[in-house]
Amino acid sequence: MRSREPLEFGHEDRKQLYEYVERHGAVDPVDARKSLDIDPVGFRHHVAILKRDGRIAEIDGTLRVTIDAGAEEEYVSEDLEFHIRPARQEDLTGIVGAIRQVAEEKTYIEAESVADEVDHQDALLRYNELESRMFFVATVEDEVVGWVHLYAPELEKLSHTAELTVGVLEEYRGHGIGAHLLSRGLEWAGSTGYERVYQSVPSTNEEAIAFLEAHDWETEAIREDHYKLNGHSVDEVMMAVDL
Repeated sequence: MRSREPLEFGHEDRKQLYEYVERHGAVDPVDARKSLDIDPVGFRHHVAILKRDGRIAEIDGTLRVTIDAGAEEEYVSEDLEFHIRPARQEDLTGIVGAIRQVAEEKTYIEAESVADEVDHQDALLRYNELESRMFFVATVEDEVVGWVHLYAPELEKLSHTAELTVGVLEEYRGHGIGAHLLSRGLEWAGSTGYERVYQSVPSTNEEAIAFLEAHDWETEAIREDHYKLNGHSVDEVMMAVDL
């Protein structure tokens, strides 16, 4: 399913089933049926319709929301092999851990808030009437070492924009992982219909600013003294790129 298709279900039980799966990330079909109190025949019918329409899929015995985001890609840089792919529900812990590790550098405030939100919710990927959230991950030997995250509220006046965060664990930088993650995230955003992607970083994060500028991002505004880091006021640099 392309993540910005209108959410229309044709039946209230089917709508409730989709919302239950979307809210929980990955659910056991039996648990979902019991929680929603839908009769077995009707439940199987609604699952079949949602699968047919590309709304959900059954993976490893669990129901999950389906988002069409492409396949896994393999890269080799010097002595490092890494993969970039759409995130799965099982990546939640690894993504939160990677974001928190990068956020410990105190230079990526927006990423820290993403980690808090994802850690608080059961679902990693979201697509509902209020918001959309997509992740891609970089892995080395199946361990998450980097991420790119796109978030967009489903508001008509903001329907052309999405917020992005991207990061790589320090020990894996210098291999092009960040550039590939950024490219993958922007490619997906463009193909999904977004026209502009933005993010904000503290002015002290010179490495991130230089990285984005090297990939054609521009500074749109600066909010003076927006952050308080280690007791010092720091400007917020608001950056964006048109797709």
